[in-house]
Amino acid sequence: MILTVCLSPCIDVNMEVESLNVGMSHKIISKSVFFTGKAINVAIGLARLRADSFVTGFMYEGNGHQFEQELHKEGVTYKFVWNKGRVRENYKFIDHKSMLTEIDDISPEVSDAKQKELVDLIKQLALSCEAVVVSGGLAKGMSPSYYAEILKVIPQNVYKVVDTEGERLYEALKCGVDLIKPNIEELQRTLHRQLGTREEMLSGCKELISKGARLVLLSLGKKGAIITDGKHSYHCKSMNVAMNSTLGAGDAMVSAATLALASGAGPDEILKCGVAAGTAAVTTPDSISFIKDKYEEILSALSVEIIE
Repeated sequence: MILTVCLSPCIDVNMEVESLNVGMSHKIISKSVFFTGKAINVAIGLARLRADSFVTGFMYEGNGHQFEQELHKEGVTYKFVWNKGRVRENYKFIDHKSMLTEIDDISPEVSDAKQKELVDLIKQLALSCEAVVVSGGLAKGMSPSYYAEILKVIPQNVYKVVDTEGERLYEALKCGVDLIKPNIEELQRTLHRQLGTREEMLSGCKELISKGARLVLLSLGKKGAIITDGKHSYHCKSMNVAMNSTLGAGDAMVSAATLALASGAGPDEILKCGVAAGTAAVTTPDSISFIKDKYEEILSALSVEIIE
């Protein structure tokens, strides 16, 4: 079983409008609603790869039961720590000029007692896991050190995968992490510097390895991804595909890479699986994940090169 931990679920409401003008009334042309959160997306990706996935984390009484319906449809097992309030709702407006306007909500606060309850639940669930994925942001008012609190209760023989940035990532690395997956923007924000060349990117990845990461999988968007353990580095180009949506592409990459890691694959195969899933996700319209057949088709066509 692979456990994913969602600390800040959200409902993404995407709306297409003819134009967007402040103070004016607008009619919606089309609307899509996604019950999401990075770790929830990872769990769904794992389920689509026919893996045994289980998601836990914080959920909210006001509107959270809709997540249960979506996870049930995907075949994902779940158990949440429930809180008062509502899941945050993010609104994205796209107008006829292809301009994107975003309005992001914040999560309600979570009490210390509920935070402890989740750590205790993760400790129990992790006993029967091959890997645990912790990803995304935190609820309002929570300390970045909560990442470390979670990772400390995961047994040593269980793979630890983290997808976050900044102080949350540094706190996680204090506990030792088997795989992290920043994208280039997240890596730059974490290190507080621009990384323009491949050499600079690898240097940035190695800096995080020195802090406690065993493998760094760096997503480069359309250019694919690189992976390094500090001694050996590989690059995998993404395929040229029709891009329908970038929603959940990074989380798809985490799901396939984690499954490969838990299966004992080497860095080159972990990289290839991650790029295949991320690429498959962008070809899937109106979805936060990918289709398994498309993933396998892309996987068979990819190749990996040694760059160091």
